[in-house]
Amino acid sequence: MTTTTGRADKSTAELVHDLTEQVSRLARDEVALATRELKNKARHAGLGAAIAGAGGVFAFYGGAVLVAACVLALALVLPAWAAALIIAGVLFVIAGVAVLVARKQLKEGTPPIPAEAIESAKEDIQAVKEARR
Repeated sequence: MTTTTGRADKSTAELVHDLTEQVSRLARDEVALATRELKNKARHAGLGAAIAGAGGVFAFYGGAVLVAACVLALALVLPAWAAALIIAGVLFVIAGVAVLVARKQLKEGTPPIPAEAIESAKEDIQAVKEARR
């Protein structure tokens, strides 16, 4: 008499039980894999954001040095205080234009509701209701 339990010897209930266990284990393994992958990607994204932030700081300081260079260059033909005022005025004009453009863009982006998608969904629902009648 053999005591091996092969597929032919298992009942349907045992096979269904094995299947549910295997599907459950597969789902857990897939979730664990996805979790590890997302953690890895998040770590890389965080590192990238930190490096980009450091680059932004250096770019800011580089811009400040360029502004100082412009003031010093203009100070060769004007008094230093006048050169500094002219450069500051130019920077304020650029900042004002940037604020106006940003304000326009922000107005176009608010409220953050996908109005066109909602309207399209309402039309689809209405069409389904009419087709059902």
